Amino acid sequence: MAVFGLLSTLVCLAAAFSLLSRRLLRLPATVGVMLLSLATSTLIAVAGRWVPGLHTQVAALFTHIDFSSVVLHGMLAFLLFAGALKLNLEDLSRQKAPVAALSVFGTLLSTVFVAALLLVILEVTGLRMGFVPCLLFGALISPTDPIAVLEMLHRVGAPPSLEAQLTGESLFNDGVGAVVFLTLLESFSTGTRPTLASFTWLLLIKAGGGTALGLVLGFLACRLLRMADSYRVEALLTLALAMGGYALADVLGLSAPLEAVAAGIVVGARVRSLATSPDAREHVESFWELIDDILNVILFLLLGLELLAMPWNPHYIYAGLLAIPVVLAARWLSVVVSLLLVRKLHKPVRGAITMLTWGGLRGALAVALALSLTPGRAHDRVIAITYIVVIFSIVVQGLTTDKLLHKLGFSARARAVAQP
Repeated sequence: MAVFGLLSTLVCLAAAFSLLSRRLLRLPATVGVMLLSLATSTLIAVAGRWVPGLHTQVAALFTHIDFSSVVLHGMLAFLLFAGALKLNLEDLSRQKAPVAALSVFGTLLSTVFVAALLLVILEVTGLRMGFVPCLLFGALISPTDPIAVLEMLHRVGAPPSLEAQLTGESLFNDGVGAVVFLTLLESFSTGTRPTLASFTWLLLIKAGGGTALGLVLGFLACRLLRMADSYRVEALLTLALAMGGYALADVLGLSAPLEAVAAGIVVGARVRSLATSPDAREHVESFWELIDDILNVILFLLLGLELLAMPWNPHYIYAGLLAIPVVLAARWLSVVVSLLLVRKLHKPVRGAITMLTWGGLRGALAVALALSLTPGRAHDRVIAITYIVVIFSIVVQGLTTDKLLHKLGFSARARAVAQP
């Protein structure tokens, strides 16, 4: 099928599933679309037993889509920029200590905790996977997914302080996690042993360089926005920044996700303070909100359809189910230790650790990183485990976060009742 035909099919499915999700399932569009695409993939797989070649033909159709490249070198540029554009810089500044600790130290700690816990549990249960695959899995699953977290926070109504922590961490730690993952992958592929010095150097060059590039391009874009007298030109300038900046960071070998986040934060803060008309600002914000909503739905549709291409095996499913509590336990430990490090600068409110643990969702980014692994036995197992953890995170954690917010007194309704 031609590219246009495949894209048309995806858009039609996304539109149909969005309508069904809203009218019948009464679920958020992204989660509903993903559940419907998972159900469709399952039906195709089951029907394939009676209709020879059906599963293979449909799977071949969608395997033409390089999910890893589509996410890491396509959608992520728009989604991260759109998320950062809406970020409240004042709220983020108040939470800079916990955000920095969770983004850097928490991600590194979680990588080690996940690898160690999973290695022990799989060894005990006889589902051995080896230290290297466990460590790679820990690196790709530890960063909270900014796309899933931002979508969840958009609809649950978390308080500003907690939203700033979760949003800030998710926007920054994916860059850190990607550097750790790629460093480990390169080291194990070449047979060299990664050192603390190499990690530190790569973080400074890739993460720091990507952030610096985003800040420079963001300030340059702000100066150009002052010269524009049309919201159409302003929207096009922000689109050029999102795409061009991300592509430039990729070419330079810097962290493109962090470049997009830094540029989005600068432009978002400056646009709200520029002496442009309210109509122009509203049009630009509406433009990016629409892009964000459409791409989110299509991304979650693709995530559900990836079920058709997953390398399933009963042992992989057992390992994936065991990995769910391991990832949650490692997340809790890393949050506790990270917040203890900055407790003199920022004291967490009651229930924040629980909320940060359960609200730290994993999503398409983790699957995209897993799919970038070299094909092989460990490759198949890591992909299957990652997919199971991600589906649990989005469906179970994502749909129950609002209830947990209310139970802990964080929801808007609970806060209103608590006020005298």
